[in-house]
Amino acid sequence: MPSLPTGNLSRADLADLNAFLCVATHKSFSKAAIALGITTSALSHSIRNLESRLGVRLLNRTTRTVSPTDAGHTLVRRLTIGFEEIGAALAELDQHRDKPTGRLRINVLSDGARLLMAQSLPKFLQAYPEMAVEVAVDDRIIDILEAGFDAGIRYGGTIPEDLIALRVSDHLKWVACASPKYLNSSPKIEMPEDLKQHNCIQLRTGFGVIYHWDFEKNGQQCSIDVPGQLCVNETAIGIDIALAGRGVMYCLEERIKPYLENGSLQVVLPDWAPIEEPFYIYYSGRRQMPPGLKELIEILRSDSDEWGK
Repeated sequence: MPSLPTGNLSRADLADLNAFLCVATHKSFSKAAIALGITTSALSHSIRNLESRLGVRLLNRTTRTVSPTDAGHTLVRRLTIGFEEIGAALAELDQHRDKPTGRLRINVLSDGARLLMAQSLPKFLQAYPEMAVEVAVDDRIIDILEAGFDAGIRYGGTIPEDLIALRVSDHLKWVACASPKYLNSSPKIEMPEDLKQHNCIQLRTGFGVIYHWDFEKNGQQCSIDVPGQLCVNETAIGIDIALAGRGVMYCLEERIKPYLENGSLQVVLPDWAPIEEPFYIYYSGRRQMPPGLKELIEILRSDSDEWGK
């Protein structure tokens, strides 16, 4: 296979090689373009230029799929090793800096974005002005490595076992809640089973299933398949609907703390509120920890100690 002049690779050569590796990894021009922060047309132009300079076709393209050719597979293997070595060298060099520099890409579920990132990111950005952070808020369960993220934040118990996971919050309390307007015009809720007679705001999880509401009291546990006129896949809109008096919502107590304090929402079945797994930040142990991630974790953990105070 023809090669680029390895002794004198230009910045454009390295950028095109990185672009090719990204496309081959994502198996999609559109996903790779998002990961690289460029347009799809610019990415296609970069790959065409690379193939032209090499004189070899690197990717098989159809209307639905993108996959490396035999020559492309060979190049992917070599580039993966090479870019990992470059990344490790840069990370090692960064240890000699007073403060980290670079870019972090974090995938966070919506509750984690509101409760963790909104609180901790301003402190991180102020403390490390040479760091740039991209936060993708997404409740779907995705492969963060394949999608090009440095780390993700999810609930414990939902993280792949082959990744390193570090706790960044206390255990989480889940509650059912509703507005006084709704509760005053509806039958009393004294047991979890009573919710079957109410208009509940259903939740579709990142796994694509409608969540059964869990309750626990004195070791007694139950899971209720609640009925409802509305189903949402994101907590914020469900809370807004509950505030409007249109049903009972199930969410983290910490998410509605201001509304509980001002009385616009009330917890129902407070004795049945379960304590569940905390938030974890997770990342690959097979790669060098990206600059800034350790510092972000430290701030997240420090801020979690302030919850409830």
